[in-house]
Amino acid sequence: MKESIIEFWVSHSQTIITLGYNLLLAIVIMIASSLIAKSVRKSIGNTNAKLDKTLTPIISKIAGYAVYTIGGVFILDIFCVNTASLIALVGAAGLAIGFALKDTLSNIAAGMMLLILRPFRADDFIEFGGTQGTVREINLFTTILETIDGLYIASPNNLLWGNNIKNFTRNGKRRMDIIIGISYSDSIDEGFAVLKNIAENEPRLLTEPAPQVMVTSMMDSAVNIQLRVWAKNEDYWSAYWDLNKRAKEAIEDAGLTIPFPQRTLHIVGDQSVQAIQKKA
Repeated sequence: MKESIIEFWVSHSQTIITLGYNLLLAIVIMIASSLIAKSVRKSIGNTNAKLDKTLTPIISKIAGYAVYTIGGVFILDIFCVNTASLIALVGAAGLAIGFALKDTLSNIAAGMMLLILRPFRADDFIEFGGTQGTVREINLFTTILETIDGLYIASPNNLLWGNNIKNFTRNGKRRMDIIIGISYSDSIDEGFAVLKNIAENEPRLLTEPAPQVMVTSMMDSAVNIQLRVWAKNEDYWSAYWDLNKRAKEAIEDAGLTIPFPQRTLHIVGDQSVQAIQKKA
């Protein structure tokens, strides 16, 4: 038995040593690839001042996968694997997998288009397909959003790409409409004056575009007048809530009436009812 082992070692020692060396080298390359990939991802993550936060997650992942791919090619070359044939095989397999995972791949393609065309950035507040939220990051397959009530939403990229995207943050300002109803017996010009005075004394509103007042509709019980103004995104909601409160108080202080909905009923007498029944 001992002689057989010695004989096997003598005849195959060179092969065993070479294989052991290649295995050790492959392990070293794998460890080095892992360390380099982590270092690259960390470096990309620390470049927030230079790189848009929307791009950081996906670029760091792509860079990490690229490092692992290069390491894998080196390992295959160590074991004398014909990489050209392997690439052709992987290409054929990739084509078959592509048909099977077309929806998943479409998410990747949609994510790349979102990054190239940039309809939104990180921290933008957007709406698409009835969903609203603040963009936190774009990944290879999904876009992460946070709703105004703190919910976490992971939406497939092709869902965003296939819908109209409304970006509330992009232009830096938003329009607000303050609508309030006054009585038909009240003066519309007095109502306009009250709304204009509110706008002139609100520092959070922009002077350009200039505030506007108008009659928007004639309702059953009231004439709806409207104050149309603009504010910066960061001031929008606080100004909107305050203006609604101040508009109601100012209208009442000016002696104008905010009417309740009213309906006039005509009661038909018994004789009229009998006459209608006879005709019927």
